Amino acid sequence: MTQTSPGIPLDTAAVMSLTLEAILYGFSVLMFLGTIWIITYKRSIRDINRPTLAVATLLLLLSTAHITAGIIRVEDGLVNHRGTSQSDPAAFFEDLSEGTFVVKNVLIILQTLLGDGLVIYRCYIVWQSVWIIVMPCIMWCGIVVFGAFGVYNFAHASSGNIFTNQNGHFVATFMILTLVTNLLSSGLLTYRIWINERQVSEIRASKGKLPLLRVLVDAAVLYSAALCSSIICFVLSNNGLYVMADLNVPIISIAFYMVFIRIASSQHRQYYISTVLRGTSEIERRNSQQYPMESLHGIYKQNDASLTFLPNTPKGHYCSYSIA
Repeated sequence: MTQTSPGIPLDTAAVMSLTLEAILYGFSVLMFLGTIWIITYKRSIRDINRPTLAVATLLLLLSTAHITAGIIRVEDGLVNHRGTSQSDPAAFFEDLSEGTFVVKNVLIILQTLLGDGLVIYRCYIVWQSVWIIVMPCIMWCGIVVFGAFGVYNFAHASSGNIFTNQNGHFVATFMILTLVTNLLSSGLLTYRIWINERQVSEIRASKGKLPLLRVLVDAAVLYSAALCSSIICFVLSNNGLYVMADLNVPIISIAFYMVFIRIASSQHRQYYISTVLRGTSEIERRNSQQYPMESLHGIYKQNDASLTFLPNTPKGHYCSYSIA
């Protein structure tokens, strides 16, 4: 019995999701290469941010495994099963217990857990308080539970509709928890950075441009928009949910590579500034008596708002959070 959900047919949804996912996957690969280059360029092995490198690589591996499973699934449904008892592509793609479908859902859950866990970790680093992340961690554990039960239920379902009964409960709860976790963690992170930047702006008597804050908001909006689209498709019982679920995997990678690249760029800039300041300190001392002027240290301190967060640091000292 085939599904009667509104929207595009399941075989069409499979081809469409694979095509769009391949495009986004290509972008994510380019951004991964940019991330690797910018965090390793002119750095010794000892100075490389290994956690960032590991997370970026894991995001790429999960995305690669997911699109590979998608290719195998489309080939099985449209080519390999022709002339068999499952020759109807729609019947093949509606089988929730089919191996590649289960594998793809496992990879989606792992990618989601990695993405949400990274946001929670950044939130902890910026706030430096375990209590701040208690609620996000509880919801993250809920994502693990409902994701695991959902996959188990799919693997033991001979057929059925993903939008109804127990299947729908697991899917809906998983997506809602993911969205709320992302919004809460990103909101706490953004609020903390905004407060710190505002204090820095008051010290400088001029407003900062908050470039890091903007890129964090952009990443959160991109990820949340994809999740909201999935939830809308689910509420409408539309097969577009299959498309959006597959697109969420490369979107998670792209959203976090955006932040990786921005923070790594800031770290390179901070290193360059410190090098220039060390090299020019002697020149400043010799010229200060002849040419009274603002020191280079003050100029760089004024223009480097994107690198520092100064909640309560003494004058002339800096405090930066590595949230990559």
